[in-house]
Amino acid sequence: MSNISIVIPAKNESIGLSGLLPEIRTSYPDTEILIIDDGSTDNTVQVSNKYGAKVISHSYSKGNGAAIKTGARHAVGDIIIFMDADGQHKPKDIPRLLEKLQSGHDMVIGARKASSHASLFRRIANAFYNKLASLMTGHQIDDLTSGFRAVKKKYFLKFLYLLPNGFSYPTTSTMAFFRSGYSVCYVPIEVAQREGKSHISLFKDGIRFFTIILKVGALFSPMRLFLPVSAFLFLMGLTDYSYTFIIMNRFTNMSALLFMSSLFMFMMGIISEQISSLHYKDIEEYD
Repeated sequence: MSNISIVIPAKNESIGLSGLLPEIRTSYPDTEILIIDDGSTDNTVQVSNKYGAKVISHSYSKGNGAAIKTGARHAVGDIIIFMDADGQHKPKDIPRLLEKLQSGHDMVIGARKASSHASLFRRIANAFYNKLASLMTGHQIDDLTSGFRAVKKKYFLKFLYLLPNGFSYPTTSTMAFFRSGYSVCYVPIEVAQREGKSHISLFKDGIRFFTIILKVGALFSPMRLFLPVSAFLFLMGLTDYSYTFIIMNRFTNMSALLFMSSLFMFMMGIISEQISSLHYKDIEEYD
């Protein structure tokens, strides 16, 4: 599989890589494996070299997203498989992703079952993010934050400038692919318990995921964000006006403010749609 590159961002993941890399090497002996060492202080580099992986090291920790971008730029394959280094993703699932990719999809994502999440809070949070992202894109999103995916490199490179340097690259890339009209599908997977400690902060990264969903949604489909807000403000203004007219027989400043805010949000949505169309034009010119 010479046209495939497997990119694995890693920060202090020597334990997970010790189990993952031999399994990948056994199944894909000739495939390029890129380990993006994001400022590790353990034996991540030594373990990677032991199993013949190509290592690209950051001089300091830049973040998971930054490692993904480095890997995408250096990958020689036309297809990139992204995997986590902690041992949760199973190499035996790679053929299932590639099968869907070869059937015409541009990105295939390994969707974790709800039971795979470590805690009830994570399950609720992921369900919320999936639902919000589905509303913003107009497509069903089964697992917004899964880092196990196969993509066509030429399309993925288009969105590198959008990807944050933190842990939100899956969120951004998934929404960007959907909103740009590329074909995305999901393959259900089982994940193993990770080796080592997670680097994700539920509160800090959770807020970041929420912000990115809104940001990318507003960038690719602004009216899906601005129109509901505008409609809500209009209904609030109409309700306030109806109440004050019936009770006091007059039109209040609050009603006027709500109506004006509704109009303002609607006009912002129209302007944003025009800006978004320029963004689509730039993407098409990239082909």
